[in-house]
Parts: sequence; structure tokens; C-alpha cells
Amino acid sequence: MTRMLGRYLAGLHFRPRGREASLLLLAAAALLTGWLSLATTQAGRFSVGDPVLLVVYLLAAGTIHVLFVVTGRRTDQVLFPAVVLLGGISLLFMSRLPPTLVTQDAGPLGVLTLAPLQLVWLLLSLSVIAALAIVVRRDAWLRNYKYTWAAVGVTLLLLVFVFGEEVNGVRLMLRVGPVAGQPSELLKIILVVFLAGYLAENRPLLAGTSLRIGPLDLPPLAYLLPMLAMWGIALAVVVVQRDLGAALLFFAVFLGLLYVATQRPSFVALGLFLAVVGSVLLYTVEPTVRVRVAIWLDPFAQALGSGFQIVRGLYAFGRGGLLGTGLGAGLPSPDGTLAVPALHTDYVFAGVAEELGAAGAIALIGLYLVIAERGLRIAARGADDFRALLAAGLTLVLVLQAALIMAGDLKLVPLTGVTLPFVAYGGSSLLGSGICVGLLLALSDAGVEAPAPPSPLTRGERWRARGRGVAGRLERAVR
Repeated sequence: MTRMLGRYLAGLHFRPRGREASLLLLAAAALLTGWLSLATTQAGRFSVGDPVLLVVYLLAAGTIHVLFVVTGRRTDQVLFPAVVLLGGISLLFMSRLPPTLVTQDAGPLGVLTLAPLQLVWLLLSLSVIAALAIVVRRDAWLRNYKYTWAAVGVTLLLLVFVFGEEVNGVRLMLRVGPVAGQPSELLKIILVVFLAGYLAENRPLLAGTSLRIGPLDLPPLAYLLPMLAMWGIALAVVVVQRDLGAALLFFAVFLGLLYVATQRPSFVALGLFLAVVGSVLLYTVEPTVRVRVAIWLDPFAQALGSGFQIVRGLYAFGRGGLLGTGLGAGLPSPDGTLAVPALHTDYVFAGVAEELGAAGAIALIGLYLVIAERGLRIAARGADDFRALLAAGLTLVLVLQAALIMAGDLKLVPLTGVTLPFVAYGGSSLLGSGICVGLLLALSDAGVEAPAPPSPLTRGERWRARGRGVAGRLERAVR
């Protein structure tokens, strides 16, 4: 370990990151202004409140910026400040909500309430981003073991099916001791890694070989099988876990990557046809889907029952108007009961739109557009097909997830239950989004250093080599 650390420190090169520093200062100024507004509203007079949570968050973001400078990585300088601003908005909003909305025993930290707990998850997410952006220098561990990652994903799906816990009638959570999370957050990243590897390996055949069926040019059946398998997995996620959001996200990301890899609209047309067939099938056999569609079409028919959440969410958008009611001045929470159910998770976008208005909602959408632009820029500059497809897939995961939940809150599509990345409450969601951004930053590095010269393997390195050998045998067997 000492030898590895010495080799790493010897290769450090300090590089200033002026654009990132400027954007982080702008984000900090905006968040501190928001905190003053929130504290003043809550106190009924000018007040700075207790800004410890926000100060700790901003110090953590500044420390990571310094680490980026010290390690000399030439990564994207816009993506991280956009994520920091989204996380800061989340922290402000959670500080405004009733603190006892979520409580958890954090061991030596005591019992944490909503805002401190969200801060812990945000700090862990930023740590994941920093670790991946700084440490990941090569992609062989992803590129060469795509079938191994796929096997891990299928295993996670089976574990949720067998041992998963239901939350609001949906089998989402997997608990290990005191820790619980949603494996679908990790599964979507594994899906992108597998698809990027498969499509990069078979891109020439998928883009050039055709099988004519009526007006469509399709690949031979052997190359259609992965598409059919993904369609089946998406349906299985809905049937087994009753998780409509994850299924829609998986299949949308798959279609997006397929089009990026082949540039053939006929493949997307076939995918959309399969999506329609699957939707009709699920609507016929799955009561959860029928209920969600009925509520979406006419929530006012059950305004005090199953449609209550959508109706209250629409009222929140209406109350916000153009400039909003102000942070902390949204609908009150009588007796700790939220005016809009699940305001900290499913309907966080409606809450932000109420208190910051249409202007704030558009600004929030703009931040996700920034993430989309930077992610697709990283993909366009990818050194090869795998890196380009991996960057595009990770970007699609973040942006499509945000689009699905925001459109659901606005009643443009049925509510899917996915979370708003970096804004909604949720540990597994924040960690999954952090992995996506960390890998995007690692892929954006403009100058990957040459590998270190070979040296005798330590005991830990020998065990890792044996693990890679097992995974390699699995890859060869699948091929």
C-alpha cells in the first residue's frame, strides 16, 4: 500500500481550475442568499439562522475542488459546480421541511433528522464523485467484463425479488442489517456499462447488416436478441417489483444508446413498437399500472383519495406563479403532515416550483440541461466507441430520470416514482447519481497519464489478479 501511494503521489501535477472555482463561488453565493431568505422567512425578521449544514456542505465542495487541483486531472470544469448547486438546493429544501419527516439512528452521530441526514448522503455522494474522478484512470475494469457486470445486475434483480421489502406497495428495498437501499439505482449503471460494451463490440454489424421486414431495416435475429432481452427485463422489473419508473428508465436508456451506436431510426421504431406492446400487456395484467394510468387521466375524480397527491401537486405549481412564494413560505404542514404527500421524494420539483416559482423551476431544468450538454460533450470527445457510449449512457440515465419525474409532477406523464437526481431525498439515489457523475468526470480527462512501470505484486494485488482471472473466464465462456 505504501509503495502504491508513493507511486501515485510522485505522479501528481498541480493544475489550476479557474472556471470550476468561479462557478463554485457563484453557486455558493446563490445558496447562501437562499439560506438567508429561508432563515428570514422562518424567523419573521432578518436572520442568518443556523447555517452549519450549508457551510459544511460548501466546505466539502471546496475541499474536493482543491483535491482536483492537487491531483492535476484535466477533467470537465462545469459538471461538478452544476451538481453542487443541485445538491445545495436539495439541502435548502430539506431544511425547510418538518425535520421529523425522516429520522434514522446513525450510531455515534445519534438520531439524525431529515436535513442532517440528507447532508450525510450528499457528502457521501460528493465523496464518490471525487474518488472516481481522481482515481479512475483506465476503463479496462468496465470494458473487459461487461458480461460479469450483467451477471451482477441480474443477481441484484433476483435478490430484490426474493428478499426485497415493499414500500407503498412496490418491491424496491433490499436491506442488509440496518442499511437499506434500492438496487435499481446500481442496476441502471450496470445496464449502461453492459450496453456500452456490447454495442461498441458489435457496432459495425448492427449499423451495417440488415434484415428487411416491410418498411423496416433490422439486424439479423442474433443481434435482435439483446433488444428482446432488454424488453423482457423491463417487463420483469414492472411485474416482479411493480416499479414502473425503473422499467421506463431502463428501456429509454437502451433505445437512446442503440440509436447513438447505430444511427438507425428503424431500430428505435422497433423498440417503440415493443414498448407499446409491453405497455398494453402490462395494462391488461398488472393492476398497479391500471391504477396509475387512471389517476393520471383524471385525478380530480378521486381528489380526496388516490388522486390527492397529483391534485395537491398541481395546486403547488399554481400557487408558485412566476416568482414563487419564497423559500419557507409554501403551503404549511399542519401537525407535521405535508400539504403534498411525498414532497421530499416524488414531488420535490412541485415544492421547489411553489416556493421559487416558474423562474426557479426553469432554472432547475436549466441545470439538468447543463449536465446533458456536458455529458454529451464528453461522449462526443470519447477516445473510442466504448468511452463515447458509456458517457452517453450515464448522461441519459441522469437526464431521462430527471425528465420522467418532472414530467410526472406536471401531469404530463403518469407518475413513475423515480427520484430527481441530487435534489430528492434518498441515499441510494444520491450515491447512484454520484457514481454517474464521477465516471463522467473520469471519462472527460483530457490527458490520461501513461501506466506506471511494472513492479512486483503485493499480496492484495495478487488477490485482485485472481479475481480478474475468474471474471475473465466468465467473459470467455459467454462469448
